Amino acid sequence: MPTRASKKTDPTVRRTAAGTRRSGRPRAATAASRIYSDLRAELVSLQRRPGEAISEAQIALSYGVSRTPVREAILRLADEGLLEIYPQSGIFVSRIPIAALPEAIIIRKALEETTARLAAERATSSQILALWSILERQREASAAGDSETFHQADEMFHAAVADVAGYPGIWKYIQQVKVHVDRYRRLTLPQRGRIAKVIVEHEAVLTAIEAHDAEGARRAMEIHLESLLENISATQHINPEYFDERD
Repeated sequence: MPTRASKKTDPTVRRTAAGTRRSGRPRAATAASRIYSDLRAELVSLQRRPGEAISEAQIALSYGVSRTPVREAILRLADEGLLEIYPQSGIFVSRIPIAALPEAIIIRKALEETTARLAAERATSSQILALWSILERQREASAAGDSETFHQADEMFHAAVADVAGYPGIWKYIQQVKVHVDRYRRLTLPQRGRIAKVIVEHEAVLTAIEAHDAEGARRAMEIHLESLLENISATQHINPEYFDERD
């Protein structure tokens, strides 16, 4: 809470000091961004499960802020389809829209086939070593049974391929498109043999990149992401409560 100003302090200055950090960003905006980022990570990782109620008051209390930045963050997440707001009823974590998954996966697959092909054409020795290092992190996470670290390394691998291709912005666009795919993918990782299969598929992509085999890298990435399409029905059958079947 801001310190009470003396009577000589100009009211405009007092309001500005209370509402703005030294960086010039309003406190509410800074808080809203942090709450948005934290809550989004919880939603995508399924820490907050579909159908779960969200309390603005509890979030505001936990961050020590008013409800204003919380509401701003919630509205952004609702725009992304991660939360559903029902007047007079409450705010709830949205279910994964089954109808939206194939299109998002197809968009991602088309873009990542391109980045894999370009990465094979352009990769330097040091970049290839960095990719192998990320893959080793996935192996270590798999051996430790650490699915969260595995997922983080998986994201790093795909982002690094786009970076090696020379188009890091493609990965940023993919991240916007694949928000529900990420939630679905979290449900596939516990399936027997899935993590080991991902490692083998990544190894195939990287082996082709190292060999500067552009078509081989493209095809390996296609096979890798095609499995996401193939697993939708099985994953929905195992976890029906997570999905929304509406068109």
